This record gives sequence, C-alpha cells and structure tokens, in this order.
Amino acid sequence: MDRVTKLAGQRAVVIFSMSSCCMCHSVMRLFRELGVNPTVVELDEDPRGKEMDKALVRLLGRNPAVPAVFIGGRLVGSTDKVMSLHLSGNLVPLLRNAGALWV
Repeated sequence: MDRVTKLAGQRAVVIFSMSSCCMCHSVMRLFRELGVNPTVVELDEDPRGKEMDKALVRLLGRNPAVPAVFIGGRLVGSTDKVMSLHLSGNLVPLLRNAGALWV
C-alpha cells in the first residue's frame, strides 16, 4: 500500500495499468487528448506489480483494479468514474487544480 501511495503522490496524474488492458489504454488516451502527460505504472511490467495490484484491489474494492487513476495524489477511481467526471465537465477543473493542465 505504501508503494502505491508514494507513487500516486509523486505526479499530478498517475495511472496504474496493465499493458494488455484496453480500458487502461482508453483512459490514457483521454488524458493525452486533454493535454495531460500521465505517469503510467504498468503493473505487469513492474517487479512489485503484484503487490501493488493487491493494494489497489483493497482500495477500490474490486478486481481487476486497473485502471486505477489518481489525480493530485487522491484516488479518483477507474474508467467509469473518469468518464463520468469528463462528461459532467468536472475532469478538466480537477486536472487544473492538481497542476496537470496549465490552460
């Protein structure tokens, strides 16, 4: 859990992902199209990925836990929450407040 919390707090936007997850790719694409360069932690490519995945499952209360999106060091959630924020117009202000967007 400490590793997840530490990584999530190091950048404005952190996405915990699996390289083969299509929903992870969709969320990353949305952020990039908005002009955000998220830090992506590919759990299947990290030596401590299984440990972090278990921590994310506990945090989110679901399995699979990816994508798990953190903005400003706080857990936002997965694809459905990110898309809901985007469609309601609340994602961009959240990204601005976290310092991920300058415009």
